[in-house]
Amino acid sequence: MLPVWLDAWPAGPPGATLTRDAVANWRLAPLVRPLKDDVVGGIASTLWVLMGAIGAVLAIACANIANLMLVRGDERRHELAVRAALGAVPARIARELLAESFAIGAAGGTLGLLLAFVGLQILVALGPSELPRLQEISVYPPVLAFAVAVSLASTLVFGSIMALKHALHVEMPGATRGSSASRERSKARSGFVIVQVALALVLAVSAALMVRTFEALRSVDPGFADAATIQTARIWIPQAVVSDARQVVSTEHEILDRVAALPGVASAGFASHLPMAGREGTGGGPIEVEGQPQAAGQTPPDRRYKFVAPGYFETMGTRLIAGRGLTWSDLEAGGRVAVISENFAREIAADPTAAVGKRIRTFGAGSQSAWREVVGVVQSVHEYGLYDEPPSIVYWPVFMEEMFGLPAVAMRDVAFVIRSERAGMATLVEEIRRAIWSVNGSLPVAVQGTMNDLYANSLVRTSFTLVMLAIAGAMALALSVVGIYGVIAYVVSQRAREIGIRAALGAEPRELERMFLLHGLALTGVGGVVGIAAALALGRSMSSLLFGVAPTDVTAYVGAAVVTIAAAALASYLPARRASSIDPVETLRAE
Repeated sequence: MLPVWLDAWPAGPPGATLTRDAVANWRLAPLVRPLKDDVVGGIASTLWVLMGAIGAVLAIACANIANLMLVRGDERRHELAVRAALGAVPARIARELLAESFAIGAAGGTLGLLLAFVGLQILVALGPSELPRLQEISVYPPVLAFAVAVSLASTLVFGSIMALKHALHVEMPGATRGSSASRERSKARSGFVIVQVALALVLAVSAALMVRTFEALRSVDPGFADAATIQTARIWIPQAVVSDARQVVSTEHEILDRVAALPGVASAGFASHLPMAGREGTGGGPIEVEGQPQAAGQTPPDRRYKFVAPGYFETMGTRLIAGRGLTWSDLEAGGRVAVISENFAREIAADPTAAVGKRIRTFGAGSQSAWREVVGVVQSVHEYGLYDEPPSIVYWPVFMEEMFGLPAVAMRDVAFVIRSERAGMATLVEEIRRAIWSVNGSLPVAVQGTMNDLYANSLVRTSFTLVMLAIAGAMALALSVVGIYGVIAYVVSQRAREIGIRAALGAEPRELERMFLLHGLALTGVGGVVGIAAALALGRSMSSLLFGVAPTDVTAYVGAAVVTIAAAALASYLPARRASSIDPVETLRAE
């Protein structure tokens, strides 16, 4: 398989006019392709998880609405019974209850949209730079319409259920049937709280797993060092400008010398492709190792090909494991040498050092090449991203004779790497352009970002998912806290007379406080058990998003459970504290 940079391939885009004006307007394929390579590659898994998170938050909100309707129904039982006794028909009662639900939903939706707008402004201002298209995040009309529709639909659905229930089953309080219904409503409220806690815990666990994944990815050695100090630039030498392969390399060498001489530049090199720049434009094929013949009909495994110039590994900070790197003398002698990655070296020899001195060549009819000696072994590099295992790579010289069945091969499309503390500065970018055009003013040049941009690109999917799950988890936890607080506060208000009698008979405030606190923690405990079971069951769906972390990671589960239980304890403590401070005299007098 011939790589796309060879002389035998077309010289450039059809109809290209190689003037300085045309070059200035011409754009090479970008070095950073976050949307195509990282986000789109894992969009299905990410979208599935985020849709589940949004659904969980919506379910928690609906549970809160249902609890609110149950509480309001309990409080208005006497009123509704009196109205029914005076001749109000069920349809009219249901219609009024539904109108109240609609008003509550409209007010809540308006407040939610206001909070969303403010939250998005904060997210854009403080969000991680790795988040794709961060500055474009806004409340667009379709999103606004969807949010309003979901908000009103949820309120109307739950409101209509409660409206029909109370309109068709009006009963006077105090009756046996009413007492039974009250117990049923109490169980329903507790059930809604358990569901809220369970869903909040599932989201908290998911967010914790993504935090652990992000930490694991940040600890991976990508195969290059100090990425923020490496500026990148890509050039293309069309055959119409320079036809001879050796002259191509001579031009690139001269450009390299001009760039390396710029103020503040510590070192420079170039290669056919950069790590984490995407799979587009990469090539490879089977490699034959001398002394390891293949059986008839068998083909050696494919290896990734990469064409590099002297100085590339030093500039990138890629460690040399054994042997030496490439030199310009190697290229002048016809490029009959090669450097291989550590993982490839371990495949062909017991130790990477033993791989130095072996000879390799491309394998296959029509692309047979001369044998080339392995002169060095470098550390394995995460070429496709931090999620992917480092591929086995053969680093060929950028100029070779007797390669791919051609007399000579030179790389016309190469990416320069320039190590400098000025990387990313506009002044250095302009100086690089001028240095390249000082050698040949007709060369297309694309001076883009730093290697840190490519490194950050590999974290885009994780950063995006982490931020979204963190937001969803925080919202879910907040809604659950509100739900627990509301239920315990309502129970306290309903049992005020009982609390007053207990206090009058000598019950200690701490005992009363503990009674309601334990009630809230009991609901939280049941919800926590359900949530952990659900998180374990759904953990496998996140496997494709995780790295270096098992879906059953104990640290993530314990951390999420501690945060959820602590929040629930706080939500239960506040109304429990109020219960312990109830004045029995005032309560009994009111009764």
